[in-house]
Amino acid sequence: WQQMESQLGASGADFARAYVIAHEFGHHVQTLTGASQQVRQAQKQAGSQAEANRYSVALELQADCYAGVWAARAATASGGAVALEPGDMEEGMKTANAIGDDMLQRRSQGQVSPEGFTHGSSEQRMEWLARGYRTADPRQCDTFN
Repeated sequence: WQQMESQLGASGADFARAYVIAHEFGHHVQTLTGASQQVRQAQKQAGSQAEANRYSVALELQADCYAGVWAARAATASGGAVALEPGDMEEGMKTANAIGDDMLQRRSQGQVSPEGFTHGSSEQRMEWLARGYRTADPRQCDTFN
């Protein structure tokens, strides 16, 4: 969490942390639906590392979308234990921007190499988080097609 806030500029700890946890829960959903296994299989058959990375990006963006679905449903849950506050989604978008592969590569290498992306660009991560939030529908999180 400290690295996320101090080095990556993902402030607004409350929702930034919730977004990351919801993203990881999205990976659990992918395990349950079989998406994770399908990606591992496709990566084994990939003709190049860049192609294998594209499958990884799709999986990560889907987890971002699922995090957005969670946020949308938390925002509208009546009497739920989780309630979004004004500015929470903006915190999530700022975090998604900060942890995009392009931003991370620029910070660590001084340049961006899209073929090395494994989680998606900042723009993609924000787009899929926003889509999940906007639709509140996990069926809208098909990043593979």
